[in-house]
This record gives sequence, structure tokens and C-alpha cells, in this order.
Amino acid sequence: MGTTVEAKLGYNVFKIDKERHIVIDTEICNKICKDKTCLYICPAFLYKLDDQGNNTVDWEGCLECGTCLICCEHDALSWEYPRGEFGIQYRSA
Repeated sequence: MGTTVEAKLGYNVFKIDKERHIVIDTEICNKICKDKTCLYICPAFLYKLDDQGNNTVDWEGCLECGTCLICCEHDALSWEYPRGEFGIQYRSA
């Protein structure tokens, strides 16, 4: 692998829990939020707009940094760390 962010993220291991730890209140997000900052601020690029323009999140690839929670001006996100033994395991080359 190389030294790009994507390459470094490729070393990490995710132990996926069946319970989501990020939930978007779509009513707040779609009706109130115009900036959709989470689309641009997430270092793992997990937030995307679907075909209907609704904000979605691929929570299974979450780096657990909390950046999205901090930048959400309208409190449209419910965010918790994954349960014990689940989530990301940071590794390096």
C-alpha cells in the first residue's frame, strides 16, 4: 500500500456489529439542513445523498472520530460508540 489516506485506512480492520451506532433524523436533515456538512467533513466519506436526495450513512465503515456529530448544526445525528469488541481496530503497516 502507499502513503495516501485511503491506503492507510486500508490497514484498519472493522468488526461490524448488527446494531447501527449512527442514525440520521431524516426529517431534520432533509428539511432544515441546507449545507449537508457531513457529506464533506467525514474523513472516511461515509455520508452520501441517495437518488431522492436523502442523506445516508455507511456506518459500517465509521472511524469513530465523532467529526460528523460535532459538525451537525441541527442535531440530526444520533451517535454512539459501537458496543464493546465491535467497531474499528486501527492498524499500521
